[in-house]
Amino acid sequence: MNDSIKKMVLPGELKSVLAKGMSVKIPETRKELLELAMGGEGCNLFEVAYDVPGKGRVVEATVARCKNGAVINYQDTYMRRRDPNCMLVADSGETDKQRYSDVTGVDFSALREMTFEWLKGQNLLLLPFTAGIKEMGCPALLVAPDNAGFFAGGLADLQGFIPASEIPENFTPRAIIYLAPIFRHTHFKGKQMVVHNRLDNLYEMFAYNLYPGPSAKKGVYGVLLDIGEKEGWVTVHGSSVKVITPYDNVITIMHEGASGGGKSEMIEKIHRELDGRILLSQNTKTKERLYMDLIEPCELKPVTDDMALCHPSLQNGSGKLVVKDAENGWFLRTNHITSYGTDPYLEALCVHPDEPLIFINYETLPGSTCLIWEHIMDAPGKPCPNPRVIMPRRLVPNIVDEPVEIDIRSFGVRTPPCSAEHPTYGIIGLFHILPPALAWLWRLVAPRGHDNPSITDTEGMSSEGVGSYWPFATGKMVDQANLLLKQVLDFPNTRYILVPNQHIGIHKVGFMPQWIAREYLARRGSAKFHGDQLTAARSPLLGFALTSIKVDGVFLPKDLLEVNLQLEVGNAGYDAGARILSAFFKKELSNFLTADIDPLGKKIIECALRDGSLEEYMSLIPMKI
Repeated sequence: MNDSIKKMVLPGELKSVLAKGMSVKIPETRKELLELAMGGEGCNLFEVAYDVPGKGRVVEATVARCKNGAVINYQDTYMRRRDPNCMLVADSGETDKQRYSDVTGVDFSALREMTFEWLKGQNLLLLPFTAGIKEMGCPALLVAPDNAGFFAGGLADLQGFIPASEIPENFTPRAIIYLAPIFRHTHFKGKQMVVHNRLDNLYEMFAYNLYPGPSAKKGVYGVLLDIGEKEGWVTVHGSSVKVITPYDNVITIMHEGASGGGKSEMIEKIHRELDGRILLSQNTKTKERLYMDLIEPCELKPVTDDMALCHPSLQNGSGKLVVKDAENGWFLRTNHITSYGTDPYLEALCVHPDEPLIFINYETLPGSTCLIWEHIMDAPGKPCPNPRVIMPRRLVPNIVDEPVEIDIRSFGVRTPPCSAEHPTYGIIGLFHILPPALAWLWRLVAPRGHDNPSITDTEGMSSEGVGSYWPFATGKMVDQANLLLKQVLDFPNTRYILVPNQHIGIHKVGFMPQWIAREYLARRGSAKFHGDQLTAARSPLLGFALTSIKVDGVFLPKDLLEVNLQLEVGNAGYDAGARILSAFFKKELSNFLTADIDPLGKKIIECALRDGSLEEYMSLIPMKI
């Protein structure tokens, strides 16, 4: 047996797989792992294929060797985005998620054994890593067929890995990912599926597909949520950035929200037109464009991209939430980069990286340079909405490695266009100030939002679930709701805002609202306002609207702050949209009225269910304006 394997304390089933299986590789370097991903030296286009009973040889993905890295493309367009309904729970522990036995009518033990038997017939790759960061995560292990090296490479870039020579004695995994792609065809009708099995001292995750989103990315997130649920803390679904103004004023913003809600965009530089101007908005009816100039934008120092640890050991008594990145790499989506020059900062990082990168869903040829604005086509004229690049943190300039205090927690919502003729929930102004009670409610309902590029289900208004991380959690919704409420109460000096993206009423805005909010709030130095600077939003669920915003000497139009002032929307269109939003809140919040909900949380939810006023929310958890 491999000497590195002898250092590990492994469960009996895995020992049996390794003893009866074929070759076993444990990588020593990232370069070795990427070579494996690309099919070995001399291979320019590698097919990741498996023999599937009843189907023959099935090519799941191709890996092209390019000048700037490995480019992965899935043959099945369905596999190019995360299916939000891909989780099943196999164990008998407490959960609000679908159980494997309820969906299939049989116990998971049979498929679990079949998975082990299939792995015995494969050349295997073992990747030891830490789920989360060393001090606040757990030792973990990936067991995969070695032709899925790109999957292992993606996991290694996202979470880091332990080289074969550095595996400590008695390395005991507390989480194991078993990768077995063929079973999505034989048992799940071609669907992505990840089965979570929480044993007493081991968290097993059976990944039955090759898209890293549900397992290497969000599956590991589920492990951290499980640890936090047991210990009383949360890994927040949010990006964080230190914002430094031209006058050296510094604030730190954490931006949360469902997939597609603008987390990665919050740590990007503001996008400009070729002439340097900023396109603030475009009226979708008249096509009129509104531009502004911003001569010297703020400097950005990224902290987290998607997963922020809020471990108790990080907190310092300041009354502000303190976070640290839970990842070693970031899963960046670039669907908004459609031509050269859209985002020169990210384009430069990807086109000329210091090390080869892993790209997913891009149109390219072996030997060429992968360009992040050339997305693979799902169909003629229809580019894939979810092109991704995995960016190791060490390659990001000005990255912040130490814990940071959060001054402002922002929540992002993808909003559709709204008009009097076609009212929608697109009634959110440029940004709103939320009292803590409302900030908590928005994290319970977590709208998945309009035209979501990251997942397969995008029709209508639906919820990503509590914290916007619920698709990755295995426990009870109410337990996560209570943890989030405790977090709000424990850190009263962190302020809350709500930010739309894509549309403000009739105006198309993309991610500009959060970039403008970032510039404005950094220049102000806080989210505290005098009473005459705020006005109660027409919908109580939106907290306070701002009476005016001036950025770098330019006042923004009031109808971008209060959507009912837009001629195409008016009070009638706004109120119809507010009713849609209220109905959505009531539908989602009723799920949390169980015996286990925190008593204060119950009062806040009941306030929303009876269409309570902004004053009532303020009285439940006070906020100094």
